[in-house]
Amino acid sequence: MFKKGVHIVIGDGTSSLLRCAVTILVVLAVAFPAAAKNSADPEGFGLSPAELAWVGERIFQNECAGRRECLVHWNQGEAFPSLGIGHFIWYPEGVSDRFTESFPALLEFMRKEGVTMPAWVADAKGAPWPDRSHFYDAASQSDRVQSLRTFLYDTRGLQVRFIQQRAGASLEKVVAAAPYKQKRAVREKLRALMQTPGGVYAVMDYVNFKGEGVSEAERYQGQGWGLLQVLLAMPAAPARPLVAFREAAAEVLTRRARNAVNSIERERWLPGWLKRLQTYNEPVDRCDPVY
Repeated sequence: MFKKGVHIVIGDGTSSLLRCAVTILVVLAVAFPAAAKNSADPEGFGLSPAELAWVGERIFQNECAGRRECLVHWNQGEAFPSLGIGHFIWYPEGVSDRFTESFPALLEFMRKEGVTMPAWVADAKGAPWPDRSHFYDAASQSDRVQSLRTFLYDTRGLQVRFIQQRAGASLEKVVAAAPYKQKRAVREKLRALMQTPGGVYAVMDYVNFKGEGVSEAERYQGQGWGLLQVLLAMPAAPARPLVAFREAAAEVLTRRARNAVNSIERERWLPGWLKRLQTYNEPVDRCDPVY
């Protein structure tokens, strides 16, 4: 990521926050060049190249804390590895679960962009490790995994664009899946969120993080936890849409953990999910050190 030791000292007042936000956006535009080159993309939600780069870096921080080794990872209690800045799901061949697989779609997006990827990745019909123990016992430090980490690190900007494209394609799907009497309200909440970089970031990150909420398979005790469920839980015409989104997402994710059979969701995952939601702010709301 960024060279360690380069810090920005924050003073008091709005001007300091604005200077800090501008500095971050400029630095991230360099770190995520593939995102910055596509300012004319109609799915850019009105963001500038630097703002889109900021979104990508926030997602990378959320999923991996900016750590390269986390780009190829297998969480305890999951049946699949999580890959890239968005921790895209890749099921082993012959394995399926309730969660939507996203890594093959990322690879297809990269193929269309003309990206050269490791041959074994391009030819694979699923993750080449049958389970987490095999991954960590035999493969986690192999040449294959190292080459995959390098590939995913070098294509961070394209992954941002994939997340952006996925979120853009999700919006009408989410509105269409809303109850008939609430379709207009859901659309208005989305429109309000998409007016600022922080709102766009929240929508893009949440779709990547917990999905759209339209799949009937992604339910515990009949209740979903995706973007649709968060929008339905928001109050109508909130004065501060991003704050309302953050609070509704916390409610929805807490409900998911409560409904889950596996206690790991309540004991280990939920605190991290709630912490992630606290990053749903505008660029000038908070300013962490830049490394």
